[in-house]
Amino acid sequence: MNTNHRPTADLASIEGQVAARMAGAISLRSQSLPHDITERLRFGREQALLRARAARQQTAGGTVVTGVSRSGAATLGRFGSWGTRFASVLPLVVLVSGMLMIERWNSQEQVLAAAEIDAQLLSDALPPAAYSDPGFAEFLKSNPTP
Repeated sequence: MNTNHRPTADLASIEGQVAARMAGAISLRSQSLPHDITERLRFGREQALLRARAARQQTAGGTVVTGVSRSGAATLGRFGSWGTRFASVLPLVVLVSGMLMIERWNSQEQVLAAAEIDAQLLSDALPPAAYSDPGFAEFLKSNPTP
């Protein structure tokens, strides 16, 4: 039987006990520190709390979307301006319009190819019904065109 696996609740209580012991030890030792060091530690704690609050508000404030900061780095957060929103939608608009233009060009080419074939059939000396005759297919196979 493997006894290394403990339930999550046991691990959480052990972590809480360790954290309480560490906090007590830090509190006892911090009383003997010089004033300038305690002030720097206090300032650092305040900054950490402000950053933690800001991060909580940002993630709890709604949908988090990927954006780009002014320096060009990818960030998580809300889009800053309408220009950033426009720049993020622009590639999609270009892609869709390009695909629509390609589809329109392709169907235009198909129409032109069919029109050319029809023009050659109608201007030929043979009637169009001759092309569907099975004997004509045999004639083409047996007599190569000069």
